[in-house]
Amino acid sequence: MKVAVTGANGLLGQAVVEAARGAHQVYPLTRAGADITQFSQVHGVLTKLRPEVIIHTAAIRDLDLCETDPARAFLVNFHGTRHVVEAAREIGAQVAHISTDAVFDGKKSSPYSESDPTNPPTVYGRVKLRAERSVQTLPRYWTFRISILFGPGKVNLVEDALRKVGAGQDVLAPADQTANATYAPDAAQKIIEVIESGRHGLYHLSNQGACSRWELVRRGVELAGLDAARVKAVSLAEMGRPAARLHYAVMEMKALASAGIALPRPWPEALAEYVEKLMGRK
Repeated sequence: MKVAVTGANGLLGQAVVEAARGAHQVYPLTRAGADITQFSQVHGVLTKLRPEVIIHTAAIRDLDLCETDPARAFLVNFHGTRHVVEAAREIGAQVAHISTDAVFDGKKSSPYSESDPTNPPTVYGRVKLRAERSVQTLPRYWTFRISILFGPGKVNLVEDALRKVGAGQDVLAPADQTANATYAPDAAQKIIEVIESGRHGLYHLSNQGACSRWELVRRGVELAGLDAARVKAVSLAEMGRPAARLHYAVMEMKALASAGIALPRPWPEALAEYVEKLMGRK
């Protein structure tokens, strides 16, 4: 298959390119070559390449940036997606769109399934939900809702904490923000597996198991053999961020199970692999 990947230099984009490269003809697209906010650029590149599948990972994922600059969030996360969708429609391509657990309101106390109603409290979540609906106008699409990402290629929550603790600094992490954690290489492999299966639709995707941000970071620091006492548990209120965070955003992967696709491994196993690789390169 000919596969184009937007946001190919991002954390998930890099992992998707790597996962697809072995069996498919992959075209990594970055903002330098295909700025998704410019329809003419997106249209020009995609009509020239004519991929069968476009995996759309490009987005602003910073909730606070979206909250403080909603116009920019709307331009990139909604209109950027709409541009990809319209170009895909013209060339007959399928689109796999990366969305988020932030489309929910965080008021449940049991995992969210793909059929649960959405009610995002943030600019980021509302714009991503509109992007989902744009993608769903295509006859063949996939939407993958993914939680907090960690993995190689870009500095992320885990790597940032290891650097700070390694330098003798304390790290604050909310203990009252429970969700899933997603190892980018594991997510990328599942995305390719689902696409190859031809089973279109909406999927929740993460590593198995729930954790708070504090639990994730503290476990990473422990695995690295660093001082876990430097990871301080705080509340979301104490963090004082511009955008609201969901107290509970655990997702159930019903669609993957129904499709007969094995769920990704538990997050502690994936985290252990990631930390081992991080420490091995130092």
